[in-house]
Amino acid sequence: MRIGFGFDVHRLSEGYDLWLGGIKIPHTKGSVGHSDADVLLHAICDAILGALALGDIGKHFPDTDAAYKGIDSKLLLAHVMKLVSEKGYKVGNIDATLCLEKPKIMPYVDGMRACIASICNVTIEDISVKATTNEKLGYIGNEEGVNAYAVALMLKQ
Repeated sequence: MRIGFGFDVHRLSEGYDLWLGGIKIPHTKGSVGHSDADVLLHAICDAILGALALGDIGKHFPDTDAAYKGIDSKLLLAHVMKLVSEKGYKVGNIDATLCLEKPKIMPYVDGMRACIASICNVTIEDISVKATTNEKLGYIGNEEGVNAYAVALMLKQ
């Protein structure tokens, strides 16, 4: 067994879509980034890559490469899972936490879990997505950004 930790943060701004866990969430602000800026999938990618000592998301999908401009982060996670398979591992489980003031994401959590489980080839019971606020403190509290934390347990096949 191997465990990895991931973290990601993106700025929030009007005029962008808010993608979290592979699901488009209706909101007045969205995440700004080189890709679709899905902070949750990026943290999960980093957790998985870290568990297998494969570097980080920036190494595999640099923001200097035009090929990744606006890319759907579900494709990035699918590529990470290909690397996982090549290394002879599989996902045991993933536990992730989103930190944002608004919108409330509970109505979307099961959709996120199902999306992530499908890409990672596990059951929805193997994926946990939680959310918290930052109690109106800092850039999260001021609704200027969103971040995500994730841990991934990887099992040798």
